Amino acid sequence: MRGLLYIIAVILIIGWALGVFWYSLTGLIHVLLVIAIIALLLGVIRRA
Repeated sequence: MRGLLYIIAVILIIGWALGVFWYSLTGLIHVLLVIAIIALLLGVIRRA
């Protein structure tokens, strides 16, 4: 489960970075970033 969270977080961060680069998904970019950060935090919390 932890590995899955990290994979999802990486995919979302890459999607966010591409969106910022292209300036095409202005509102969705920040939602993707927040979801990725939450997934990373959940992974860290569950590991501890």
